[in-house]
Amino acid sequence: MSTAMNIHELTAEMHRFVRSKGWYEANSLRPQTPRNLAISLSLEAAEILEHFQWRDEPKNKEELASELADVTLYLLQLASVSDIDLEQAVLKKLEVNAQREWDVERKK
Repeated sequence: MSTAMNIHELTAEMHRFVRSKGWYEANSLRPQTPRNLAISLSLEAAEILEHFQWRDEPKNKEELASELADVTLYLLQLASVSDIDLEQAVLKKLEVNAQREWDVERKK
């Protein structure tokens, strides 16, 4: 899988993987609910911090990449099962942020 994929293709690939593990089944030991996915997303995001604890650069870039991939997969899945078009949400947020000002106090 070395070809570039857009956000919708990545989401479809993530769903294929989750289905192949049976995690969408009603009797799954890993129910893919928004709550469970949000918790998993948060836990994986915290694991990124371990790569920077006591240092400014990650010790192992490949391991960091793996953690970033975990976060991305949970984010894609949480958005999808919550019926949120993540691409549109990102574009909308960028639009909102373009109107915001940061560091106003520093400019004075």
